[in-house]
Formats: sequence, structure tokens, C-alpha cells
Amino acid sequence: MQPQPIDPMAEENSDQILASFRKSIDNIDAALIHMLAERFRITQAVGEYKAKTKLPPADPGREASQIARLRNLAIDADLDPEFSEKFIRFVIDEVIRHHRIARGD
Repeated sequence: MQPQPIDPMAEENSDQILASFRKSIDNIDAALIHMLAERFRITQAVGEYKAKTKLPPADPGREASQIARLRNLAIDADLDPEFSEKFIRFVIDEVIRHHRIARGD
């Protein structure tokens, strides 16, 4: 059995499709980074406020309700809720770390 010849047009079209997917992924990644940057700018202000008003850096009740809310949003968006919880937990833990730093811990 001889190898089938490669169709250069099929390969070129495939590469264009892949490039298009990757361009969309790159745009989404950039948007995520900008959104996270904005989120952390706001949570930095929250941390400074909490430090000034002697509030604790963590709010377990708020965190639990946010996680539950975002798990439901993930389900509605056909995103794995376990992944969404891990992601938001990572973000929340980082925010709390920044709040502790703002408090001088």
C-alpha cells in the first residue's frame, strides 16, 4: 500500500481554520486578563477600605454565596461547575492575600 498524496489545499484550509480559532482564543485570553486586572483594581480598593475600617480580610459568608452563584452561572453556561469553583476560589484566595497585606499582616 502506497501513502496517499497530501492535498496542499486541504492542509492550507485546515491551517486557516486553526489560525482563526487561535485568533479568537487569543482575543478571549486578552479580555480575561483585562477583566482580571480590573477586578483586582477594585478588590485592592476594598482591601484598603477593610484595613482602614478594621474589617477582616476574609468574609466566608460572602465567599460561599459567590461560589454558589458562580457555580449556578457555570451550569447555565455549560461550563464545568467544579472548574469554575476552583477558578474563583483561586481568585478569592489571592484577593484575601492582598487584603492581608493591605492590613499589614
